[in-house]
Amino acid sequence: MKLAAALIGLSLLALAGGSAHAGGSDEIRIGQTLPYSGPASGFGAIGRTQEAFFEKINAEGGINGRKVKFITLDDAYSPPKTVEQTRKLVEQDEVLMMFGSLGTATNSAVQRYLNGKKVPQLFVLSGATKWADPQKYPWTMPGMAAYESEGVVYAKHVLRTKPGAKIAILSQNDDFGRDYVAGFKRALGDKAASMIVAEQTYETSAPTISSQLSTLKASGADVLFGVVLGKFTSQMIKGVAEIGWKPELFFVPTSASSISFLEPAGLDNAVGLISSSNQKDTMDPQWASDPGVKEYFAFMKQYMPNADLSNSNYGAGYHYATLLMTVLKACKDDFSRENIMRQAASLKDVKLPLLLPGIAVSTGPDDYLPFQQLQLRRFNGKSWVGFGDVLDDR
Repeated sequence: MKLAAALIGLSLLALAGGSAHAGGSDEIRIGQTLPYSGPASGFGAIGRTQEAFFEKINAEGGINGRKVKFITLDDAYSPPKTVEQTRKLVEQDEVLMMFGSLGTATNSAVQRYLNGKKVPQLFVLSGATKWADPQKYPWTMPGMAAYESEGVVYAKHVLRTKPGAKIAILSQNDDFGRDYVAGFKRALGDKAASMIVAEQTYETSAPTISSQLSTLKASGADVLFGVVLGKFTSQMIKGVAEIGWKPELFFVPTSASSISFLEPAGLDNAVGLISSSNQKDTMDPQWASDPGVKEYFAFMKQYMPNADLSNSNYGAGYHYATLLMTVLKACKDDFSRENIMRQAASLKDVKLPLLLPGIAVSTGPDDYLPFQQLQLRRFNGKSWVGFGDVLDDR
């Protein structure tokens, strides 16, 4: 029976059009698309860190004796470009998998293609709920806490600390924005209708969001939930300050909390901002002697000595690379695409160097969400400081 199963597995692999380790028996080819140009180019630091990380892994002998060939291409955060670059990676570069590609719309543009080709679309850098659907898309797995989960956590904090809040919401008009708002409203429950006094959306192609901010301020709201990304993070923080609006609680998504987005707005204007994370803030003095953080800084010093360590995108790149390493090491000598997905869906209480204490990664064949816990954190003008207990979306 085992032999028959193995033969069937090999037949399926052949049909999928991939060798056990594309590019040769001593090489693991990994593909990625990221915005190295365009409105979200700040996230390019993630891929640069991962290039350096795999350089380190190769210098140490590779993974189970195989070297990693990591190919990361610019898609400018544009879905048509993502399609073009992903096809190139799969059909010309013959990558074994796609890993850590960023964006909801961009990944959506290639999800069906990759699943049709049976190419793992691992640890997608988007918290859209749709990535965790093993029945419909068994070859796709998210790499972030779900946006809905994060929305739930923010709403819980509002209900606990300011139950009489008047809430304004500014959101990006796409799946990214809608998922956050859905989770936020779900956690507010029956109170959503009375507590939310104004809602505005914006298009990613818009030059500014100033008119939306003026409308939201005029509503009299004292809590602002801004579901923004990239340059719109800077515009919102600066814009709120310029019109003299001082919401008592001001939330932004984890994906908008990088210092590289706060600096153009003026760090003073970002003081008091609330976000969340499951990662240690490597710049926070409380982690100075933490073994995982020290390991990260040693890596950065050797492989990326000129990087701005206050930019959390470098830490994110390192963090997701260590997650992928856990999966690849578990593959042992079987680098078939099927086994990669099998191992990715069999993680049990995995601790990673930059995960916060009390948080671990667990997945299952029917549960593709690796991160389901978060801690709130507040910006103090220099760094993000965690507060309260680790929360989940239940």
